[in-house]
Amino acid sequence: MTFRKAERKKAKLRLGITGPAGSGKTYSALLIAFGLGGKIAMIDTENGSGDLYAHLGDYDICAITAPYDVRKYLALIAEAEKAGYDTIIIDSLSHAWSGEGGVLDMQGRIAAASRSGNSYAAWRQVTPWHNKLIDAMLSSSCHIIATMRSKTEYIQVDNDRGGKEIRKVGLAPVQREGMDYEFGTVF
Repeated sequence: MTFRKAERKKAKLRLGITGPAGSGKTYSALLIAFGLGGKIAMIDTENGSGDLYAHLGDYDICAITAPYDVRKYLALIAEAEKAGYDTIIIDSLSHAWSGEGGVLDMQGRIAAASRSGNSYAAWRQVTPWHNKLIDAMLSSSCHIIATMRSKTEYIQVDNDRGGKEIRKVGLAPVQREGMDYEFGTVF
């Protein structure tokens, strides 16, 4: 191992977009992808919501449904790379974590099936799958834009009329804690 002079190189985007329902995650992901240029592939777990924006430009969609097994995401990332796409939008990465058949579901089923019912030990079997998905996104030859649902909370704020109003705010993404560190940029 030796040190070398740092040099700026062309890098692939690793972007996470998180927000509550209706905040524009899919729309924003597509606009950014169009700005990057090239062929766009979308992995759609949001019941066809990606088709709602077909008027914005050309992109291809592969809709997946439950179970949201990590292996489906891995296969589609590999397929998109092989097909020569420039950008892959994963809409939504939250399903791979908390959806039916996602990582949390896998962990729960493994724990329930064990003789001890030890939920902590089940993570030993599940974490490698989560890590494979992260590795596939980080090592992809494509730009990766992943949307993530966010936990929401309602807060009371002062309005401009001297009263109070209720506002919905987005909190942490529905994803494993620390997932935001895996992206170069998170909105």
